[in-house]
Amino acid sequence: MQMTSENSILTTKFAWPLGYYSDSVHVGLKPNQDDMGWLYSKVPAAAAGVYTTNQFQAAPTKLTKQTINSHHQIQAVVMNSGNANSCNGPSGWADAMTMQKIAAKKLAIDPNLVAIASTGVIGEPLPMAKIQAGINHLALSQSKGITKAILTTDTHPKTITLKCVINNRPVTLTGFCKGSGMIHPNMATMLGFVVTDAAIEGSQLQKLLRTTVDETFNQITVDGDTSTNDMVMVMANGLAGNESLNETNEDYPTFVTAFKQVLTKLAQEIAGDGEGASKLVEVNVTGAYNHTEGQQVAKAVVGSNLVKAMIFGADANWGRVMQAIGQTTAHVDVNGVRVAINGTQLVKNSVATEFDEAKVAASLKNSQVTIEVDLNAGSAAGTAWGCDLTYKYVQINASYRS
Repeated sequence: MQMTSENSILTTKFAWPLGYYSDSVHVGLKPNQDDMGWLYSKVPAAAAGVYTTNQFQAAPTKLTKQTINSHHQIQAVVMNSGNANSCNGPSGWADAMTMQKIAAKKLAIDPNLVAIASTGVIGEPLPMAKIQAGINHLALSQSKGITKAILTTDTHPKTITLKCVINNRPVTLTGFCKGSGMIHPNMATMLGFVVTDAAIEGSQLQKLLRTTVDETFNQITVDGDTSTNDMVMVMANGLAGNESLNETNEDYPTFVTAFKQVLTKLAQEIAGDGEGASKLVEVNVTGAYNHTEGQQVAKAVVGSNLVKAMIFGADANWGRVMQAIGQTTAHVDVNGVRVAINGTQLVKNSVATEFDEAKVAASLKNSQVTIEVDLNAGSAAGTAWGCDLTYKYVQINASYRS
């Protein structure tokens, strides 16, 4: 791959940035597939994280938040699926700390450089004998098996690798995540990880992550539920050799753009892979009073069960979009709203227009549906992503533990 410009940002085949190693293993938390692994940087990396606001925050999430907030630096993260280690009381906290210590010993690093991430069934004790055996079997390789080992009801891994040039140095950003159900984040998604070989201070990385999450992961919804284990974490080990990034660096905007592309792509992947989903739905709001209200309306529309069911049924029932808009507290010109679906205008000045019902219904059968809303109340905009609501969603969640 050849870059033609210092500011080029190119999507490329999945690869770890310089200095990162990973591995995965099957320990028996789930049947017949890898369910545990780790990601390791050969040098301590600047780190940042955002975490679920659910009051029942899981022990591994709490521990990772505490670890990263103490010095914004980690060197490894150990992950498992099949068991959330959530709502397990003091023993859950002890088990999370034990995972941290076992991994640190195996890697010969300080426990305070190890983050923990778990996902799966809530309220079941973590089988520590299996966990310890799994960690002891993990190696340092270039495997991407960890991107599958963290999956629960996901239908496929969600990954992206971008390359760009920062201060005349090639920089790689790789992201992967899991999330399919219990997705209505107020921070991030179920589990998301971004690693880069760029040099950037931890405090700057934390600021960038927080801002970017608000524009990406916080703008997706599958089912209106927020997990106890939601977390997005970033590591930057600096091995690309660029000048440490901040707002004064001339190439900082390039890194910010690439970083947002990574998080946006992962957020869209989660929305499109919602439990039982058959369609990715994007809602674009214009004419909002301010950006916050534009984001609020976009997420309200994409998160409405009536809208989601309408899209699943390929029914151009635009009244469901209107009710979702009206339930928000955003400024709206109630006599001037416009609504379009897949490029066809259905509503103008808050009343129906003439449109080809069959054409719109046919377009609603596509794998991607775009709804455009103009609130006619200002000049700001907002975007959110979600999916349709299908029979399969109920089927999956009616028997999640079995």
